[in-house]
Amino acid sequence: MMNFNDEIFKNLCVVSAPSGAGKTSLIKKISSHKNISVSISETTRNPRTGEVDGVDYIFVKKSDFELKIKNEQYIEYAQVHSNYYGTVLDSVVQLLQKNIIVILEIDYQGAETVKKQLPQSRNIFVLPPSLKVLEKRLRERATDKEEVIQERMKNARIELSKAKNYDYILENDDFELAEKKLLAYVLDVNMDVDEKVRKEPLIDKNF
Repeated sequence: MMNFNDEIFKNLCVVSAPSGAGKTSLIKKISSHKNISVSISETTRNPRTGEVDGVDYIFVKKSDFELKIKNEQYIEYAQVHSNYYGTVLDSVVQLLQKNIIVILEIDYQGAETVKKQLPQSRNIFVLPPSLKVLEKRLRERATDKEEVIQERMKNARIELSKAKNYDYILENDDFELAEKKLLAYVLDVNMDVDEKVRKEPLIDKNF
């Protein structure tokens, strides 16, 4: 297994956010940069309508996934209901060795696992402007039932309480501005003093 103290992991970036904060849209926008790649997770669940193997997820058998767990081949993994989701170490390392910055789009639990194993990695949390705006965005999707929306809002409060543990905190109020800031963070462009000072007020926002 790769030495987790290896310096290449400083180019590993974890991005987390509650559902509806705009994380996926932001990552999709910056992923066209030549030095950035988004890691594709493996999962044991069946593909949903419109999902493409190798693009949205890499779909694998449960027995194969569990063998990789046993062989410690995942940087992080989680079991959601009866399905596994995980980030394969080798695929990430192959990109990092080419000096490509790799983004992991995972939740706070996965982020905590990655940071514990790879303290040299960087993590970023995307905040919504407010819970009210977050709920509005979820409803405007028109894809979830009411109970699903309420569950997402419940989870959002838990996720937002973890924001203070991240290296960078980004508010997605103005999408274009948030895109520029996320790209700067991922590329490890130095933040100015004002940006550093903004972190604490964002953490202390009344959610």
